[in-house]
Amino acid sequence: MKTGVLSLALMFLIVGCSKDHQSKNDQPAQTAAVEADNTGRNVRDRNDMTKTPTDQAENEADRAITQSIRQNIVDDSSLSTNAKNVKIITVDGAVTLRGPVKSEKEKADIVARAQQIAGVKRVDDQLEITN
Repeated sequence: MKTGVLSLALMFLIVGCSKDHQSKNDQPAQTAAVEADNTGRNVRDRNDMTKTPTDQAENEADRAITQSIRQNIVDDSSLSTNAKNVKIITVDGAVTLRGPVKSEKEKADIVARAQQIAGVKRVDDQLEITN
């Protein structure tokens, strides 16, 4: 066990050191930085009425529903990265979908996929369309 942990630590050290020695010219040009400001959303998420991933039920049926929806979404190559990363929270068969998606079509596709999963009683669509 100690040998495995030691080997793993050594591997991370080697990989980390090799990245530090890259020249500045090897790095891609950076575009103008845009500061992310999710303050409004973070305040909203502190509200006890808003479902967050920590509200996910721990029973096997709800976990299986969430897992099936996530797998179904991730397997669709037509969906954007944001769409594949929406929050999926299942409690007693009720699914809450939250997060940004690229278009109305993506929003409708994700909701439809969630509704098709066995065991889903209802879907609360809180998806937001962003540019």
